[in-house]
Parts: sequence; C-alpha cells; structure tokens
Amino acid sequence: MLQAEIKSLLKEDISILIKVPNSGKYYLCDCGEASLLTVKEVQSTSAIFISHTHIDHFSNFDGIFRYQIGSGEKVVICGPKNIHQQVEARLKSYTWNLIDEKAIAYEIREIVSKDEINIYALHPPHWNVELINTQDFLFEDEYVNVDFAILDHKTDSIAYLFKEKDSVSFNENISGFRKGKWISELKTAFENNDGDKEIEIEGTVYNAADLFHLLTRNTGYKLGVIMDHAAEENNYEKIRTVFGGADLVYIESFYKDTDQEFAKINYHSFASASGKIMNECQVKDAAPIHFSRRYTERDQEEIETAFYKAFRKN
Repeated sequence: MLQAEIKSLLKEDISILIKVPNSGKYYLCDCGEASLLTVKEVQSTSAIFISHTHIDHFSNFDGIFRYQIGSGEKVVICGPKNIHQQVEARLKSYTWNLIDEKAIAYEIREIVSKDEINIYALHPPHWNVELINTQDFLFEDEYVNVDFAILDHKTDSIAYLFKEKDSVSFNENISGFRKGKWISELKTAFENNDGDKEIEIEGTVYNAADLFHLLTRNTGYKLGVIMDHAAEENNYEKIRTVFGGADLVYIESFYKDTDQEFAKINYHSFASASGKIMNECQVKDAAPIHFSRRYTERDQEEIETAFYKAFRKN
C-alpha cells in the first residue's frame, strides 16, 4: 500500500513524500520547505511532481537537486506548462564547471493538456533543454501509474493521483499442490487472460482457466494530492472525474471558512469546500493540508474541524 508523509512543518511550505513499501522507491510532491526530508530520501526519489511553481511550492527545488547531483540516475520531473524552462533556469543559475556530464539526467514532462505531455531532456554541465517527443500519458513505472487533473489557480495547478498497480496473490491454503514455477506461469496466464495456457503440475497438465480460482486480484491503492485550486465547479468536475473512489486524498484547505472571500480573490480553496468535494468524490479517507501561514494552531484546528464536518456528512 502506498504511504505518504508530509515532510514540511506546520509553518513551512508544503512537500509530501510518497513511498512504495519494501522497494526503496520514493516520489516527491512539490518542493516547498521540508525540514523533515532527509538526504537519503532525496537521493532515493526517482520522480518529482510539481503542482505549480509559485514560490511556496518550488522554492526548495535547489535543495533537492543539490543532493541528487552525482547519483548518475535519471530523475523525472512532472509539472505544468513551461516547467522545462523554469527547471532549466534554476539549473543554469549556478556554475557547473567541476561536474561530470553523467552526474545525473533529468527528464522533464510538461503537462500541456490531458493528452499532450511534452518530454524534454536536461544534462549537465550546460543544461540545455532538448525536446525529445510528445506522449499521451504522464507517468508509469513498475509500481504505479499517475493520473492527473489540470486545475485553475489563476495558473495551471496539477493535481496528481498515484494508482498502485494491481497485484495477484496465490491462495496456498486451498491449492493442495506443492509450490513451484507453475505458480508464476499461472499468474502470467491470469494477467493475460489466457485460460487455454497449459500448466504442468506434478506431472499433470491443466488448463490455466481451471486453476484461476487459486488466485486473487488485489486492487491497487489510490492516493491523491490536490494542491492549490479555486473553489469553483469547473475544478470540481475535474476532481470528481479523476479522484472519485480514491483510498486517500490530501487536499489544500488554505483558508478558514470565515476567510472564504480571500479564497475567492486568491483562487484558493477553504475548509468546508475542500471537505465537501471529497465527500462528493466518495473517497475513503481525506486530509486537509497546506494552510495559510497567517494562521495559528488554533486556526488550523478550526480548519480541520470544518473540513471533516463537511467530508463526513452523510
């Protein structure tokens, strides 16, 4: 099951680390201040997902790449329109005369629309951005695929849904057979819907379909991160489409309900509005995040109370 940890303190800007258990694989959502983010976690991060590049979501990018340089790995960076230019500008603002060209590779994925993702390459020491190709999906690896919604924050703000891949488990207790390589062969046939595949067990040949009852498909966990967005219907329609039925969603709740006029002016959400849309999405669990720095701990408690009241309303 995917796990998320907020790496920024209450008075810091937002940064969330998503972990794939037992894999050492990390994904980072936004690059605000993150006092709780360790060097080891940064160096194990294979992909960074930027919602938008307001300073409170992007200010710590320099601190991230400082500890990734020298790894020799490829790191994927996903973000809104022009993210390739902004990353290039940050990297070019430093002098890199002592760095090897193979020290790291960045692949930038610019979200132009739901069906248009521009792929760019960036390499040291000159960091000249190069367009590689355009594709119609954002991100997939051996553990997750990532869907997204482009929300309005008076600029594009990308909300991300991490979908853990389904797994297939073997029900040993009802098998009656000794374990062997036939189990992996059966799982492959199950994944490919190849019921006619012949599986040999202890000298007897079976059709795979006759053994499928020994397997169980486990639906992958769905974890969402929704950052800054205006509390309005066009955004909510997109959120419902992507995040409906998710297991857990972290959603910005920048303002108290009593300050919702500020939310409207600044294209942010507020406590009960964020809770209400999570209720409408019928997510299993949700958590309010990313509160205005103006607020005290008591104010933040007020936000959480209003959020959960709206979220848990029957």
